[in-house]
Amino acid sequence: MASTPTFFGHPRGLATLFFTEMWERFSYYGMRAILLLYMVASVERGGMGLDDKTGAAVYGLYTMFVYLFALPGGWLADKFFGLRRSIFYGGCMIAAGHLILAFPFTETFFIGLLLIVVGTGLLKPNVSSMVGEIYPSDDQVRRDSGFSIFFMGINIGGLIGPLIVGYLGQKVNWHYGFAAAGIGMIAGLIQYKLTEKNLGMAGLEPNRLADPEKETKRMATIRTGLLVIVALVAVIVFLLISKVVVIDPGVFAGVSGIVILTCAFVYFIYVFLFEKLVSDEKRKVLAILLIFVTVTMFYAGYEGQGSSLNLFADRYTNMFIGSFEMPSSWLQSAPSFFVLLLVPFFAWLWIRLAAKNLNPSTPIKLVLGLVFMGLGYLAMIGASYIVIAGDKPLPTWLLLTYMLHTVGEICLYPIGMSAITKLSPKKLLGQMMGVFFMALALGNLVAGLYAGNFSEEAISQNPSVLVDLFGLIVKIMFIAAIIVLIFAKPLRKLMGNIN
Repeated sequence: MASTPTFFGHPRGLATLFFTEMWERFSYYGMRAILLLYMVASVERGGMGLDDKTGAAVYGLYTMFVYLFALPGGWLADKFFGLRRSIFYGGCMIAAGHLILAFPFTETFFIGLLLIVVGTGLLKPNVSSMVGEIYPSDDQVRRDSGFSIFFMGINIGGLIGPLIVGYLGQKVNWHYGFAAAGIGMIAGLIQYKLTEKNLGMAGLEPNRLADPEKETKRMATIRTGLLVIVALVAVIVFLLISKVVVIDPGVFAGVSGIVILTCAFVYFIYVFLFEKLVSDEKRKVLAILLIFVTVTMFYAGYEGQGSSLNLFADRYTNMFIGSFEMPSSWLQSAPSFFVLLLVPFFAWLWIRLAAKNLNPSTPIKLVLGLVFMGLGYLAMIGASYIVIAGDKPLPTWLLLTYMLHTVGEICLYPIGMSAITKLSPKKLLGQMMGVFFMALALGNLVAGLYAGNFSEEAISQNPSVLVDLFGLIVKIMFIAAIIVLIFAKPLRKLMGNIN
């Protein structure tokens, strides 16, 4: 009897999902590498000519909504489309958004961003969920290994995307870069449909109610709601394009941040007062609140990669190798490279430390994440002093920063997400994962807004502003690390038997 073909010993459907996600991340990270640079580039250089504060605010809003839309995207897949169709529909919207960005019209630029946001919200959470769906429920070992392989696909896409999209965007034409991102997503969609049969029956249908009559009414209600939302969005887009309504991106971004933060804390208050949790559950929810704050602060620094650090690379870094000037966006591949390089080492390290009963606890790993984030920006202070001296630092300063940030993320991100799943009361698991995404969204928004302070005009007049800006982040990260360290023991008590 012939053996069933596999993908590195895993179901062949993993290959379908691996390459779909790889191409989606190719398009996302490739486009992200040039997005802010395009918006603040002068019209003479083919850019939009936005000032730094406006461009950074738009960038922050875009990356914020990418994470926020993962929540309704997952809900729509569960209740309406099913995982399989959500992935395909989302990919189509992403590709359409990138191709719209390929046209040099300001009026359609924001429509392209909107399509990418909605498409990513449909594809990103659901393609990850599909990985778990293709394994039998009792095959936990292979499932965990499959997610590790899938994670490699994410970072391969993140590594290649900025190299291709960045070169075309900065060296040839910004809009060719956006087009390349769209072509990448189309390649992912083509292979998805050609190999979709390998997924079997996984994710074909959404969750259905047992009562057909109630299910019909539910679907009708959902359809009506979706039509109303689409109509409202269409009206808003029309009013914005026709300039009947004018929104200041900086003000809107600032208000959005306050709204997200307020919603998060109001939600936690609601949970404590009305969810009828036992004392142990309340302690664990309080621990999740502390993790939420820590993750938000970490990603406010980490997501400077595509904003403030990207501007530093473009304006102040010596990108020459001999006579060839590298596109500054190429440095956006560095984080994915360091993930691929360092994750196997840290996976081995945690196992070795655990075997000797020396594995750091969750609070200590959170502290390490913040410390390495601060160290990364400390390196940028060193690079800033070279700018003050009238020279341009080598890319090695940014590479060192990205390596330190990657170490911090390896310490903080997996343990943060794992802690959420372990600490959440079962009836609130989905909601608490939504809170985790809110922390990522808020961190992205703050990083974008902060990049607006890196005004080229102000820094050219007084380069020491760079030291002050990077120094502020260093102080915040180190102070936050000290606070978390001080409360490490109380946090362990709140977490109970969860390490």
